[in-house]
Amino acid sequence: MPDVKNAFWKISLASSPEQVGRCCSVMLELRPHIKAIDFAARVLHQQKEGYQLALLETDGVVRSVAGFRILNLLFSGRTLYIDDLVTHDSDRSRGFGAALFDWLVEYAREQGCEHLTLDSGVQRFAAHRFYLKRGMDITSHHFGLKLTS
Repeated sequence: MPDVKNAFWKISLASSPEQVGRCCSVMLELRPHIKAIDFAARVLHQQKEGYQLALLETDGVVRSVAGFRILNLLFSGRTLYIDDLVTHDSDRSRGFGAALFDWLVEYAREQGCEHLTLDSGVQRFAAHRFYLKRGMDITSHHFGLKLTS
């Protein structure tokens, strides 16, 4: 299911540096700490480790992007983990994020995944409402320890 089109949008996986670069402005809304000049190189490097980048576009403009990977985890089995899911601020509430999320669910099923999971920052209340509307459950707390200064 690499490319999916309907009358309004197209979803595909970004694999070339040009395709990845087209996702930069949308992704930086979620990940502003990444420098635009470093974005494509970081994504292309992560793709060597299993990271994939899906994009939804209309009229040749990227509206929504999702970074994800498929993992085999002891507690959940084969799992599609969403690292990043963001829709351009001016395109929110237009159905692009929902369409991309639904694509990820179907992709996970096609890849034999038993679960689809993600972490979301505690302050992202609108995102939490979105995930709950999509049928997700809050199943755990995520803890982190920064190891560098």
